[in-house]
Amino acid sequence: MDQRRINETFLKACQGEKTDYVPVWYMRQAGRSQPEYRKLKEKYSLFEITHQPELCAYVTRLPVEQYDVDAAILYKDIMTPLPAIGVDVEIKTGIGPVIDNPIRSMADVEKLGEISPEEDVPYVLETIKLLTREQLNVPLIGFAGAPFTLASYMIEGGPSKNYNKTKAFMYAEPKAWFAMMDKLADMTITYVKAQIDAGAKAVQIFDSWVGALNVADYRYFIKPVMERIFSALREKNVPLIMFGVGASHLAKEWHDLPLDVVGLDWRLPIQEAREMGITKAVQGNLDPAILLAPWEVIEERAKAILDQGMAQPGYVFNLGHGVFPEVNPETLKRLTAFIHEYSASKLK
Repeated sequence: MDQRRINETFLKACQGEKTDYVPVWYMRQAGRSQPEYRKLKEKYSLFEITHQPELCAYVTRLPVEQYDVDAAILYKDIMTPLPAIGVDVEIKTGIGPVIDNPIRSMADVEKLGEISPEEDVPYVLETIKLLTREQLNVPLIGFAGAPFTLASYMIEGGPSKNYNKTKAFMYAEPKAWFAMMDKLADMTITYVKAQIDAGAKAVQIFDSWVGALNVADYRYFIKPVMERIFSALREKNVPLIMFGVGASHLAKEWHDLPLDVVGLDWRLPIQEAREMGITKAVQGNLDPAILLAPWEVIEERAKAILDQGMAQPGYVFNLGHGVFPEVNPETLKRLTAFIHEYSASKLK
């Protein structure tokens, strides 16, 4: 095994330790905005790329080599583990995940099976091993979708703007809802633990669409299952990050969970999050749309976010959501260099 030296700045920041500079990585840094990736996509689908460890490892490590970011995130989709439990999912270009057998009843929930990562997703584990044993000099972040977000696709049958069917199922069939949450929690725990055992050094749970719920519903229908997931993953002793979009009203709820880093989208300034009582490490939160603005605007906004983030240890720079396909890779490279240089000068 290649005993390469790993830059642990990102891991230290996740654990609230002091760092020499602010670490940075970008959600969706691997993929759509990179010409090399677009060229690959002419030949292979997402499904085909993720099933070929060498190819998937290449896509995952490309942004580390190009942008000099402080962490890699595994290139795959939150839907990856679902076929293993009996969900027929297809990623359709321009639409997203489409599910032909949506959940409609307790009987449908009872049909859901269990995942055995070594048998069901060996290619994911193989990709992680390739990256962490031979290719990366920064930590690899593993990830999974959270039960609410996965359930929203499984109930709606695909992407949704308002999650009406999901919420209706939650309110009308609470018994089936909680049974579904438990099955998805079991799957997530098993799947993520396998990623960590294969070499992932941190984990982000994406509850992308949970912002559709109010605080009271989150506490009742979601928080207990998230508590169970994070408590189980705690045993693995790696930093645990939580992220969702349009979920600023849930930031304090996340802070209560046994996790290390609260991910913020661009709607909640870091200073406000701190004033709300968030003392754990935070990650975020430049609006990705700003990456399409002139450099002076990007620099000014990044500086303001860095100044707030650096006010106390435990800060990771990121976007408030994923990189757009239209973003110029040179912009991300320049932004990374700016974040490193500016924060290093301030943290001396």
